[in-house]
Amino acid sequence: MAKAGKIALAKLKKSMNKAMGIAASYDLLEDNPTIVKEWIPTGSRWLDSITCKGKMGGIPVGKITEIAGLSSVGKSYMAIQIAARAIKQGKVVVYYDSESALDRKFVKDAGIDLEEGMFLYTQAVSVEKVLKGIEDTMNDPDYEGVQFVFIWDSIAMTPTESDIEGDFNPQSSMAVKPRVFSKGFPKITTPIANGQHTLILINQLKTNITSNIAEARLTPYTAPGGKAIEFACSLRIWLTGRKSKASFVMEGDRRVGSEVKAKIVKSRFGTQDRMAVFQIRWGDRVGIMDEESWFEVVKQSENYKVAGGWCLISYKGKELKFRSKEWMELMKKDGFKKMVLDIMDNELIKKFELSGTNIKPENIEDYDYHND
Repeated sequence: MAKAGKIALAKLKKSMNKAMGIAASYDLLEDNPTIVKEWIPTGSRWLDSITCKGKMGGIPVGKITEIAGLSSVGKSYMAIQIAARAIKQGKVVVYYDSESALDRKFVKDAGIDLEEGMFLYTQAVSVEKVLKGIEDTMNDPDYEGVQFVFIWDSIAMTPTESDIEGDFNPQSSMAVKPRVFSKGFPKITTPIANGQHTLILINQLKTNITSNIAEARLTPYTAPGGKAIEFACSLRIWLTGRKSKASFVMEGDRRVGSEVKAKIVKSRFGTQDRMAVFQIRWGDRVGIMDEESWFEVVKQSENYKVAGGWCLISYKGKELKFRSKEWMELMKKDGFKKMVLDIMDNELIKKFELSGTNIKPENIEDYDYHND
């Protein structure tokens, strides 16, 4: 008989796996599906630095992630950037589109080579069919060993079978979608982890209609889909815009982008409520303007100060003097770029891990869930 408090885990694991019918039990000292072994970059180094405590993160592989925001804030632009980086890692992207908004030029402008055969566009016909398609793809033996990244854009616009078959009366299908999610997400969460796949849910923020004034001020918007999404997601990122038109990225008199704030509203990696700011550009150069945002991190570090109209960075006993308008030109120099990356890693990763120090965007009160 085994002593109290000590048993043969290997024997117990074998017994549990036999009962489950699959390899479902693990000694957590060994490799197991709960460990995030790989991250997909988002295109923003600042955002990647705040998604996981103590390391450079991004979108966790083997988990479900939500990216939510209001219309035109840049959700789809971020999603396509993530898709491009996933393909570079050797993953196959299946993009479910419920808005019929994705076209060939948009995908190519994001840096995806469609000739590689690593990107599949699929119409999101219904919630049930998307969930079934994801489940069947992961379980298909023909794709054993293939890592899939499923991007669902957007879950708010995808109808249920009840919506399609019914009339236009909103009362007739009330709360159907949350119930479908409550049944569907538990079915696919474990296969996603076991197969090291990734599911990214693009969602829309909607006005929080409540009679509680305090709650409305604290949480002015909610993401539709019910509690199942909140429970299923390991990471939830909400994108919000600035009220000021000064945040617009302009080319002449034409707007080609906008500054957004990304807030981690849920994280199983110890980083909830952290924030990052960056500009998202559309038009002829789709993507996140990453290096421009690094200056905001440096400005909040102890290495930085201002003297008159000059910016001063002190680093390893040396002091560099420059004008703010020269930032992007300086970023072309390898030595300067390496210095900036070292400062960023110290401010965003090391300091937060040691003391919980959390850099926030300047003028945080200017940010809102609105994208005027």
